[in-house]
Amino acid sequence: MADATNSRQPKGPLILSILMITVGVGWFLTAQGFGSGINWVWTLGLGMIGIVAFIVSGGLDKVSVILGPFFLVGSIFSVLRQTGRMPIDSEVPMLVILIGVLLLIAQSKFVPLPRWFAAMPSDKT
Repeated sequence: MADATNSRQPKGPLILSILMITVGVGWFLTAQGFGSGINWVWTLGLGMIGIVAFIVSGGLDKVSVILGPFFLVGSIFSVLRQTGRMPIDSEVPMLVILIGVLLLIAQSKFVPLPRWFAAMPSDKT
């Protein structure tokens, strides 16, 4: 069973480690010519930002349900655009549609508020 103090540990070192590994892998793939024409640093960076959104929030909440999938899909669309399978004229509108759908999903009562969110007291006088 996980110790309660483990969940309270700062996530900064973990996030920095993951991002550094991602940048290194992307740089290596680009230098090796793997997926010629794909900027792997950018593409993997987008994907990792999506994953980090879930790590920082500690799971699924009204913020991570928007940021996580948006950056993960953005990473996939980036590969499709860079390989000529999706024109930018399609990528950008599809990302706008996606953010709208994710914002709508975040409004669901089934998606919890982030743990860090503190509601402002109502001013009923």
